Amino acid sequence: MKILVCVKQVPATDSRIKPAADGITIDPAGLEYVINPYDEIAVEEALRIKEKLGGEVVAVGIGGARAEEGLRTCLALGCDRARILKDDSRLATDAQSVATLLAAIIRAESPDLVLMGKQAVDDDQMAVPSMVAELLDWPQATVVVKLEIAPDGKTATAEREIEGAVEVLALQLPAVISSQKGLNEPRYASLKGIMAAKKKAVEPVDASTLGLADSLALVRTTAVSPPPPRPEGRRLDGDADSQVRELVRLLHEDYKVI
Repeated sequence: MKILVCVKQVPATDSRIKPAADGITIDPAGLEYVINPYDEIAVEEALRIKEKLGGEVVAVGIGGARAEEGLRTCLALGCDRARILKDDSRLATDAQSVATLLAAIIRAESPDLVLMGKQAVDDDQMAVPSMVAELLDWPQATVVVKLEIAPDGKTATAEREIEGAVEVLALQLPAVISSQKGLNEPRYASLKGIMAAKKKAVEPVDASTLGLADSLALVRTTAVSPPPPRPEGRRLDGDADSQVRELVRLLHEDYKVI
């Protein structure tokens, strides 16, 4: 069984994000970049399926040296191959362009299953998995917390949590699956895996060989700015009764929330 997993490098969730001097990008100084946490879950699920059913796992990313670093981590974890579509920011600028690029690579690889995180924690758009499935005209299951692949590798059963219930989906493969927390617990790379990854190549992919235009950008960032500062907190004096009365008055008269 051939599984393709899509991986993105993002700033660590505890990073302090600042706009760059150009006003349209973020300042990379001092930022630690890691594999998107939801993509880590997707990688782990791909490896577990391979260990159960056999086959190979191919990690795919878009970007430059930073993206390649994330793909090497995937190789250290146990992925068999990695491919990177080098991007100078003219191609992948929005969810639609990223989905178009990924769909082209997926067509070229022709896998039995595509796994990716439900969203990237840097932009939180949560749009790429569904867009990829639509472009491929494949079945999809998003925000999946349990996945079972049939022994013959032709069908899958996916569970996803919905409001007050669990939804169970039956899918024909190939399909696109996006992972949610709870699907598994990602592993750490072993020393043996890290050493083996150094001998594996991250294969570059050229957009032109996939029949894609020089620029797919549909969205252009015009400004990046920090959120407005939060107003200072307000301390209410007096006993508990007077504090409650003052709080209710503030919420009703000043803040208009009740």
